[in-house]
Amino acid sequence: MRVLALDYGSARCGCALSDPTGTLATPIEHIERPGTRKGLVRVADLAREREVGRIVVGLPLRLSGEDSDQTRETREWAERLKARVAPIPVELYDERFTTRIAARSSDTKTSEDSRAAAVLLDDWLALHGSELA
Repeated sequence: MRVLALDYGSARCGCALSDPTGTLATPIEHIERPGTRKGLVRVADLAREREVGRIVVGLPLRLSGEDSDQTRETREWAERLKARVAPIPVELYDERFTTRIAARSSDTKTSEDSRAAAVLLDDWLALHGSELA
């Protein structure tokens, strides 16, 4: 089963996709303005085109673990996405530090947002990948 990871931001949504075995995470092209109707449709279409079995949305918590305005916006967007892609499960996953780690990458072929989504997905797969088999 493929997993799609999303690093939501109002300007861009970074995207990463796992291989069918749930072993590798690969950054793919980001989606512009995902909070718009058109952007949300594009994310849902991507999930269906790539035949994903689960979507993981990065949750930008504060370092203290508390919510911020961005956290609340991400939660609301994830709920809208969940309604759009049902029955594909959508879950939130702590994404603290993913953007910093992605910024250190020398890969310039994909956006920093999609590299952050790949870091998020790598972390998620390390914890949950065995459940995919």
